[in-house]
Amino acid sequence: MQRRQLLSDGLHAVLSLSALTATPLIAQTPVWPSKALRLIVPFPPGGTTDNVSRLVALELGKSLEQAVIVDNKPGAGTVIGVDAAAKAAPDGYTLVCVANSYCVNQTLIKKLPYSAQDLRPVALMGLSEHVLVAHPGSGLKTVADIAAVLRTKPGSLSYASFGQGTSAHLAGEMLKLQLGVDIVHVPYKGQAPALNDVLGGQVSMMFGNWPEFRSHVESGKLVALGMATARRSVYAPAMPTLAEQGVKVESNSWNGILAPAGTPDAVVKRLNTDINKALAAPSVTDAFQRGGITSQAGSSEQFATFIHSEISRYADVIRKANITAES
Repeated sequence: MQRRQLLSDGLHAVLSLSALTATPLIAQTPVWPSKALRLIVPFPPGGTTDNVSRLVALELGKSLEQAVIVDNKPGAGTVIGVDAAAKAAPDGYTLVCVANSYCVNQTLIKKLPYSAQDLRPVALMGLSEHVLVAHPGSGLKTVADIAAVLRTKPGSLSYASFGQGTSAHLAGEMLKLQLGVDIVHVPYKGQAPALNDVLGGQVSMMFGNWPEFRSHVESGKLVALGMATARRSVYAPAMPTLAEQGVKVESNSWNGILAPAGTPDAVVKRLNTDINKALAAPSVTDAFQRGGITSQAGSSEQFATFIHSEISRYADVIRKANITAES
């Protein structure tokens, strides 16, 4: 009897200790998200990346039941903002919206303060197709016209871009490599000033987002030479592609979200699911439709494959054209 009593008292003590410690242990389990998230946008306010980020952030916040605050950190070709995200705690509370420049910079900038391994893909969001346009006074109407003009007047044509190392710049270099001609590159700080000088005839041509160029093409202020897409665009089905004219140049502007490396898989999966949900929200689909943006909903693994492909594609052009960050 004495032995049974000792065993009973011991078991009671263990159960009592478990009861005392169970609640604190459960309370210490982290619940994500328990506070607002920060979405770094390494571009100035008002551009396509900023607009897409804010649209998705609003809908994402509804799903997560936490605010997603957009933090614009432009500078150094997006390096400043991306670096801030790469060095942030991998707890799911800091994200960054990147574009083509993220992949270009992996090769273009020799001493990046971060690497592709410092960030992990979460979700690809949207993509805007590029068109090659020219000023009417250039006499260009097709890709073949570019080669014909340069055969008789070498160095007489120029192309504008959003800036050194941008997708529009690399598209121009792809075109030069494919045609075997030299076209003078004129970089600008953004699409708007570049477009203004093409409209004014100071520069012959440029690659850029079809939605921003459409009204100028329809009014006759610009001539569309072709879409820089593999297949005809749903936004311009009557327009021939550059590929149809014998030049395989594909160019676009895309946006996607990354998180610091080490962010838990469960958090990345939840973010990916809710970002895809945001992309399907009427407010986002309507805005994308008006802006000529194609939704790119998919898994984080698919986005990782896309990024790897983009890094390789741009690296090939940068090496072949001998492009540097300064020239």
